[in-house]
Amino acid sequence: METAALELFDIGVNLTNKAFRKDLDEVLARSWAAGLTGMAITGTSVAASEAALELAQRDPQRLYATAGVHPHEASQYDSDAHQRIRTLAGEAGVVAIGETGLDFNRDFSPRPAQEQAFERQLELACELSLPVFLHQRDAHERFIAILKAYRDALPAAVLHCFTGTREELWASLDLDLYIGITGWICDERRGLSLQDCVGDIPTARLVIETDAPYLTPRTLKPKPKAGRNEPAFLPEVLQAVSRCRNADPAQLAHQTTANARQLFRI
Repeated sequence: METAALELFDIGVNLTNKAFRKDLDEVLARSWAAGLTGMAITGTSVAASEAALELAQRDPQRLYATAGVHPHEASQYDSDAHQRIRTLAGEAGVVAIGETGLDFNRDFSPRPAQEQAFERQLELACELSLPVFLHQRDAHERFIAILKAYRDALPAAVLHCFTGTREELWASLDLDLYIGITGWICDERRGLSLQDCVGDIPTARLVIETDAPYLTPRTLKPKPKAGRNEPAFLPEVLQAVSRCRNADPAQLAHQTTANARQLFRI
C-alpha cells in the first residue's frame, strides 16, 4: 500500500519544538509526501501557543494551532497568561484550547496549580465554544472529576496520547471524548495494554497523532536519525492501529481524518 495514497490528519504535533528548528521546511515536505492533509500544532505555553499560531498562518489550509498551557507549565498560568490565551483563541487558525489537563507523574507544577489552570482553561473553552485538547498522566480520577463538571458545555474534547487502562478508556468514552493514539501503540514493551484495548474505541471517536518529536514508533525501519519523531511517520501509527483493530488502513485513514476535522470543526 502506498502511504501517499492515504489522507491523514495529525491531531497533535509539536512543530515549534527546537528539534525542528534546523529543517522544518523539509519535515513539512516529507509530511505532505507521506499523505498528511492537515496537522494541529500543539500549544503548551503562552509562548509556544503564539509560535504555533504564527506557524499555522504560513499554511492555513493545512496547518492549525491549539492555544493553551500544559500542566507542566501550570504555575505560570496567571491572569496575564489567561488573557493572552483568550486573545489567541479568537484568531483564525486556532482550533482548540489546550494542551491542558493534569500530570501527576512528574509534578513539574504543584497539583493545586495544575487543577486551577485546568479549570480556568475549561471555563474558557466553554465560554468561547471551542474544543479542548487534553492531557492526563497518572491523574485519572481527578481529571475525570474535574472534566465531568464542564463536559456538557464543551462542543468537543480529545484526550490526546491515550496510554491508560481499559477502565480508564471506558471512563473517557463515557464523557464522549475523542481518543488520540500515538506511536505508543508501536512499543512492544509499554504498548501492550493499548494494543489490547484500542479496539474498544468507537470508530467515530478515534483519531491518530505523532506527538512529534516525541514517541517515535519503535517499529520504524530504518530508525530515524537521533530518534526524532516527525509527522511523516504517522502512517506507522495508522498501520499499528489497523492491525490491532483488524481494520482496513485506507478506510481507517479516511475515518480518522474525518473525525479530526469534525473534532476541530475544519
